[in-house]
Formats: sequence, C-alpha cells, structure tokens
Amino acid sequence: MELIDYSSSIWSVVPPLLALTLAMITRRVLLSLSVGIIVGALMLTAGSPLNAAIYIKNSVLSLVYGEEGLNHNNVNIIIFLLMLGALTSLLTVSGSNQAFASWAQKHIKGRRGAKLLTACLVFFTFIDDYFHSLAVGAIARPVTDKFKVSRAKLAYILDSTAAPMCVLMPISSWGAYIMTLVAGLLTTHAIAGYSPMGAFVAMSAMNYYALFALFSVFFVAYFSFDIGSMARHERQAMQAEHQDESSDDEDNKGSVGGLIIPIVVLIIGTVSMMMYTGYEALAANGQGFSVLGAFENTTVGISLVVGSLAAFAVASLFVFNRISVTDYIKAILLGFKSMSGAITILFFAWTINTIVGDVNTGKYLASLVSGNMMTQLLPALLFLLAIVMAFSTGTSWGTFGIMLPIAAAMAANADPSLMLPCLSAVMAGAVCGDHCSPVSDTTILSSTGAACNHIDHVNTQLPYAAVVAIASFVGFICLGFTSSAILGFVTTAVVLAVLFFIFRSRQQVLA
Repeated sequence: MELIDYSSSIWSVVPPLLALTLAMITRRVLLSLSVGIIVGALMLTAGSPLNAAIYIKNSVLSLVYGEEGLNHNNVNIIIFLLMLGALTSLLTVSGSNQAFASWAQKHIKGRRGAKLLTACLVFFTFIDDYFHSLAVGAIARPVTDKFKVSRAKLAYILDSTAAPMCVLMPISSWGAYIMTLVAGLLTTHAIAGYSPMGAFVAMSAMNYYALFALFSVFFVAYFSFDIGSMARHERQAMQAEHQDESSDDEDNKGSVGGLIIPIVVLIIGTVSMMMYTGYEALAANGQGFSVLGAFENTTVGISLVVGSLAAFAVASLFVFNRISVTDYIKAILLGFKSMSGAITILFFAWTINTIVGDVNTGKYLASLVSGNMMTQLLPALLFLLAIVMAFSTGTSWGTFGIMLPIAAAMAANADPSLMLPCLSAVMAGAVCGDHCSPVSDTTILSSTGAACNHIDHVNTQLPYAAVVAIASFVGFICLGFTSSAILGFVTTAVVLAVLFFIFRSRQQVLA
C-alpha cells in the first residue's frame, strides 16, 4: 500500500497534535489516541476508509509480529509488565508491602523522608527507565501511602528521576544507545579528541535539563514545593483517611525481607542478563568483553523478563504454604489485570507512534530549523525543537535517532566547537519533551508504577518540567554564546532559583 508523503507539510503534525490536545481536554487517553490514529490513517491512505482500516490492522499486528517475525522487544516489554504486576500482587498477598511500610513508618520520620527515600532509589535502579518506574513504584507506593503522599507526587518523582538519571549514566540502556549514536557521528564528521565515552561524559555535564530535573525532584521532596494542580492533589492526600490494603494478620505474617529480597533478585537478575546478552553480542562480532560494550549491545527486553521471572519465583517462596493454590492463582491473575490498562495504553501509544513516523512528523519539525539562524543560538533552538519532537512523538529514543545526526551536521557546518553543546541540547530537549508527553512510554509506566491516573500525572508534572525547561533554555543560550559549560550551568541554576523563589512565595507549603 502506497502512503502519502507529508515530510514537507505542516499536515504531518495533525495526528499527534490532535491526540495530545484531545487527551488534555477530555482526559480520556484511549479515545484521544484512537482519534489521532484514525485521522492519521485516513491522511496516509488519501481518505479511504477501507485502506485506512487495513493500514491500522497491519500497524497493530506489526507491534507483535512483523515482516521479520516476532517483535521481541514489544513482546518482552508486555511480558515484563505482566510479571511485574503478578510480583506486586504477591508482595501484597504475602504482607511484605505492608511490613515494609510499617518498618518505614518507624524509621522514616514523616512525609519528607518517604519522598526522599523514593527519589534516592534511582541511584540503585538507573539501568533502565521502564525498570525504575515500575520497580520503584512497587517498593515506594506502600510507604508514600502510609505518609499520605499523593499518587500524583509519587508519579512525578518516579518519572522525573527515571529518564534524567538514565540519560546521564553511561552504564544504562540509554547511555549505551546514545554512545553508539555519538561514536558514529564523531567518525562521520571527523571530530578528534573525544572517545565516545569522553564525549558522553562531556555532554552529560551540559545536559542542563536532566541535571536540574533531578535536582528539582529532591528540592520538591524536601521542601514540599507544590505548584499548579499538584498542590490540590497533595491537600486531598493529606485530608484522606489512609486505608491499609491488608489486614493486621497479613502485617504480622509479612516480612521486610519478603519485599527486599525479590526486588534485589529483580535488580541482580536484570543486570546479569544485560551483561550476558551484551557479552553474546560482542562475542558474535568477534569483540572482547567490556562492561560498557556489554551495555551498548545488550538486549534490554529479554533481560527485564528474566529478572522479573526470577523475582517472581523468589516472591512465590514467601507465600508458599501461607495461601492456597486457588488464592495464589487469583493473586497472579489480579496482578495481570492490574497491568491491563497500562498495556492497552501502550499499544495505542505504539500505534500512533507508528503513524507519526509514517507521516514524517519528525522530518518536518527538523526542517523548521533554518540555516540562516545565529550560530550561537543553535543549542537553544535545537533544545526547543527536540522538546517539540519528543512531545509530539512520545519517544526520547526516536528523537535521539532523528535529531542527533541533524544537530551534528548543523554544528559541523556552522561551528565544530558547538558539536557537543548541540548534541547535549538535543539530549536535554528529548528528555523534557518525553516528560511532558501523554503518549510517552515512560510517562505511562510512571503512572502505572504509582497507580496514578495518567492525565493527573501529566498535568501535575507539566509545570515542573516547564520551569526547568525555561531555565535550561536560558542556560543553552549562555552556552552557545560563551562556549562555557560552567557558565551555562550557573546561569541555569540562577534562573531556576529565581523561578522557584517566585513560585514558592505564592504557595502555601504543606507541613
């Protein structure tokens, strides 16, 4: 089936823009995504309902099984979600969640401690954003519930630590992917003086959005800095009566180890499998083993599945002889059911992302960058463009793939000294747009991990992301004009401090 090319037309932004606008207005994500999908399919097939239906059918099927066979990545992510749902359900049935919450209530002194604990867990789970959002959500939710922290605040903490930490760490699925792209770009444009690792570290130091998004999470957690609709959600959580999810008997029979040990197994199992699949890929290419090389060539999906299966098996041991086989099966099915909403939204999001790719939204947005602009403004403008692209497409990785080569080519032609600042700006903008997008995988899974209404999470996180984005934009302007990463960092910090001061002076701080 021949599709219409919209790569040079403003019409290419209609499907994602329509879906995003409707999602914000109606708060009905699936309906909004459905409209975007149908409109996009009709556009691509010249308005033919029959061809549009065939196109949508083929697009959905390709998410699971395409021309090259089974889509292992998507299938593994679905299996991981189901297993994590089952694992969470078993942790609840065993009483381990409540035991950990009771332990935390004795050792953590208030809401501030619960929020800081959640934020600090990213330093142990930074290997992958999916893994972080769901695993930390399962660990932290009973604790934040105990201290009446809103689910919206929990989702914000999960989301705003996941991608920023992953994009800054070389030993992560994100870091490995970015270093692969950067290595090719450095070779293509004959940029000497940097190894891929050296370039990545330098770019991370200039990734102002990721750095200050992380800082903002700890600032918000410590000072209860609630702006926009987040303040309303926090007030409602404070006023609500806490309901334990399990009985006193479950509290008594559960143990903290029953939660900690399966989660540790999940982390170790996932990391070990990432190392193993990376080693296999290196060996197949005749290369020697290295940790960074393994992460660069790892297969994230199957690693997550193996880790979750191992954790599930360990969690099953903690309920052995405590519940009947019937209750055990019911718990597993309940866990699967709890993930059905996230899986459905993911399928819809993946489908509209396919359509966004076919209507060439990314190519059109990239073409908006004119070659006549001031060279010094390149980092700031690429930052904005990457935000728009990631927001529209819902993918940081897709934005990296499209925008990093464009940014490298523009910098090489304009001023090679701006190569790394321009690449850093794209990385920062991609993470920012991903944070703001309702169709982003990480945003969806952060809502799932926190058991928070998805649109509530999007609406409450947006003001924080916008404040950090404004400060980062000014920082990238400074970086472009001064070529000093330190001055850009200081500028971003000062602007962010001023914005925080303005907002904080107008808010009523929760105790």
